[in-house]
Amino acid sequence: RHADRYLKPPQEMARLFSRYPEAVARTMDIVKRCRFSLDDLAYQYPDEVSVPGQTPQQALEALTWEAAARTYPEGIPDEVHKSLNHELSLIGRMNYAPYFLTVNSIVRYARSQDILCQGRGSAANSAVCYVLGITAIDPARNSLLFERFVSEERGEPPDIDVDFEHARREQVIQWVYEHYGRDRAALTAVVIRYRAKGALRDVGKVMGLPEDLIRTLSGQIWGWGRKLDDEALNETGIDLSDRRIRLTLDLARCLIGVPRHLSQHPGGFVLTHDRLDELVPIEPASMEQRQIIEWDKDDIDVLKFM
Repeated sequence: RHADRYLKPPQEMARLFSRYPEAVARTMDIVKRCRFSLDDLAYQYPDEVSVPGQTPQQALEALTWEAAARTYPEGIPDEVHKSLNHELSLIGRMNYAPYFLTVNSIVRYARSQDILCQGRGSAANSAVCYVLGITAIDPARNSLLFERFVSEERGEPPDIDVDFEHARREQVIQWVYEHYGRDRAALTAVVIRYRAKGALRDVGKVMGLPEDLIRTLSGQIWGWGRKLDDEALNETGIDLSDRRIRLTLDLARCLIGVPRHLSQHPGGFVLTHDRLDELVPIEPASMEQRQIIEWDKDDIDVLKFM
């Protein structure tokens, strides 16, 4: 029964299990034996070994210099050569080569299928991303600083955003699932929180307000508003002093900003070396052949997942 799904106080548990007091007492023994910390979640990124016998760093360096030679057929400029050496050295120290290889493989797949794609954001500061064809802006021409993208001081994982043409984005998503395995790949979640209009609608239904009344009240809230303005609501001519309406408005205000449900990120994947479900709960997404983890991007940032 859904109404019973809440953390009950000790007195309530003792009442419910009055015939089995020893079971209630044993719960504390179990609690004392349970030990868990988020620090215990040992995340490991996929190896991304594209050439047998090479480390990910060696593979990335080989791909980068080959791509640089194609990008600059008349010779790699000294400034670019220096930038590539600097970036590859930093990527190696931070152990980010597998991530760059992943993004490169996804972009190469998309291009092999004539799917339009383009890297954007701070990744445009990277000469490595440019010569690999992930981004289209030459950092050397625009005096862009790589440390805005990857910094040893910040210690934050890199984040390369790549846009794919909308009509064929699902093809790329399914390729990622198939290539890395559905037991090691999933989309991140997005926590949808209550805004004023949604909170008012949901509370109004629970309070049994007529649909036309709910529609009239919520119609006074514009856009993605986070406030319930009595002045605007008064313009409806509805008696806001009515006990049920006042309670509805008060409860709706309490819900604003509270999580309502989980949605799925449009394309943010988490990839792991081992089984993903050993680190985080996974659930089927509403869209067919998709699955999502139950954490959002802020959660995985804290745990340094990539």
